[in-house]
Amino acid sequence: MRFALGLQYDGMGFSGWQSQPAGNTLQDTLEAALARIAGHAVRVACAGRTDAGVHALGQVVHFDTAAVRPDNAWVRGVNTYLPTAVAVQWAAPVPEDFHARLSAIERSYCYLLQVSPVRPAVLAGKVGWFHRELDLARMREAAACLVGRHDFSALRAAECQARSPVREMREIAIEACGDFLLFRFRADAFLQHMVRNIVGSLILVGKGGRPPEWMQELLDARDRTLAAPTFAPDGLYLERVSYEQRWGLPEAGPGLRQLFAPPIAAVFA
Repeated sequence: MRFALGLQYDGMGFSGWQSQPAGNTLQDTLEAALARIAGHAVRVACAGRTDAGVHALGQVVHFDTAAVRPDNAWVRGVNTYLPTAVAVQWAAPVPEDFHARLSAIERSYCYLLQVSPVRPAVLAGKVGWFHRELDLARMREAAACLVGRHDFSALRAAECQARSPVREMREIAIEACGDFLLFRFRADAFLQHMVRNIVGSLILVGKGGRPPEWMQELLDARDRTLAAPTFAPDGLYLERVSYEQRWGLPEAGPGLRQLFAPPIAAVFA
């Protein structure tokens, strides 16, 4: 039988999602917990691999098992064997042809940036940080160039293994409140480091290092070396993954505003 799970995790203490020989990955951690409940080795597939230090509010995975357990065992039971930084939010039986990655029709990421002269301490690892004032209007103008279906070669990791660099960016929104900027991205799918490279390039525009139209020039050039360096993972969250209703998955949970630390939730209320 195939099950889908919804996950939240704090990525600070992990070496990213994907299983590695050295361990300490989210995939290894989850599979070990699932095996305790299933009574056999379990392999999971996720909707989107996240890098070291990247968080998730709505990661989705699927796995197969012959074990017969109450649905709640895949939530509360698995959580018993997970560290506090990782928690299954829901479990649902799905058809055999469901695939967490291939069946997804949209992903949403958000990036929370603190703009202040001094780096954060209490929020370290949960927010990105930039030390200079940024021009929000210039950043929004630059971001508008990225909406639509484009070749994002200039904004993906040099080592990205995706077969095609073409993605459909459906929305980019940048909101400001107090010392914080919240970037939100919706696309059919994302490339490796794509969001962090976009954030870094938007910050370069916002601080006056490039004009807004430079973003279009980047897309046209398709040259990764021309874009800004990859920005820190700290403030990046996989917010939700969307699927067709026919799969019968639970509705997406609250986003970053509702689930983040109380001071930030209050700021964006």
